[in-house]
Amino acid sequence: MPKTKSQVVIKNKRASFEYEFIDTYTAGIVLTGTEIKSIRAGKASLVDSYCYFVGKELFVKNMNISDYWWGSFNKHDPRRDRKLLLNKRELSKLFRATREKGLTIVVTKLFIAENGYAKLNIALARGKREYDKRETIKEKDMRRESDRMARL
Repeated sequence: MPKTKSQVVIKNKRASFEYEFIDTYTAGIVLTGTEIKSIRAGKASLVDSYCYFVGKELFVKNMNISDYWWGSFNKHDPRRDRKLLLNKRELSKLFRATREKGLTIVVTKLFIAENGYAKLNIALARGKREYDKRETIKEKDMRRESDRMARL
């Protein structure tokens, strides 16, 4: 019996405003039982979350997964660091890239894949400067204005 497509997609909209994405990856995430249930209920936040290395393993920090309402004594810590699952080649590429000045790994999207597992989209990113942010706002306004004119 095929699984139905999940509608759970949690985005980090601020990341695209604050950072310029260089390369993107899809990573699995190690979760406990109450964490995946909270994600399926849509109770997660990616604001201010980022990734860092401990040894040769990649972890995500500051990702908030709220407590599961019906969880009993097996509740999880909402802001604990969670391990990400990538293959060895991707990990080594990200590790080398983060050693460069100005590059970091940010979380862009959390979703439930077709097979039922929670996945994170992460991006190797460089911080935008103030004038880059103004340019982004200007492009959005121009796009919105052209869409509005096209509807008339």
